[in-house]
Amino acid sequence: MCNLYSLSKGQSAIRELASVWTDRTGNLAPQPAIFPDQSAPVIRMGEEGRELVMMRWGMPSPKGALKNRRTDPGVTNIRNLGSAHWRRWLGPEHRCLVPFTSFSEYRVERDKSRTPVWFARGEDRPLTFFAGIWTRWTSVRKLKEGEVEADLFGFLTTEANAVVGSVHPKAMPVILTEPEEWKTWLTAPFGEAKGLQRPLSDETLQIVAEGQRQDPHSKRTVG
Repeated sequence: MCNLYSLSKGQSAIRELASVWTDRTGNLAPQPAIFPDQSAPVIRMGEEGRELVMMRWGMPSPKGALKNRRTDPGVTNIRNLGSAHWRRWLGPEHRCLVPFTSFSEYRVERDKSRTPVWFARGEDRPLTFFAGIWTRWTSVRKLKEGEVEADLFGFLTTEANAVVGSVHPKAMPVILTEPEEWKTWLTAPFGEAKGLQRPLSDETLQIVAEGQRQDPHSKRTVG
């Protein structure tokens, strides 16, 4: 599961690349490490077109996972789109793009320790997007916070390609790299959009860092 990613590009780069019409994020700070339940920028379709907004990472959990629990920290990665729990959010009105520049999976070492390994489309960390879904939901995320209504997101996973599979063989995020793919995911009927749930080709992804819980490249000031 991908439970850590980074964003080293600023909102101007996101707006330009993805043709965002409305930006509701304020001033985005560098995000060298984005963890579950943190807020991060997401692109969704608004009344005027594509809009950039902040959401919390973690979709509502299935009821079965919440038995005897007082909080719902959310589900970050979504694989089984045939599940009745997820089907309600597969229409275009609930689909989104999640900007990122690198993501991390943990490599389990011989001594059972775990080493963060960072993947990106290149050493320069070009801006890319996960295929995500979102919803507005009322729940208790943390006891000290109490019940809150928030916009929540998660992103799809699929089988791992050879690059990610060498570290984490079970799965990898669904990554969309082309404008036509972004348009399809945000607007097309699900029968067409579901074809995007596939691994990125091996040659378009590489390991760019290891050993830190934040991408060192993303510590630089974003623009």
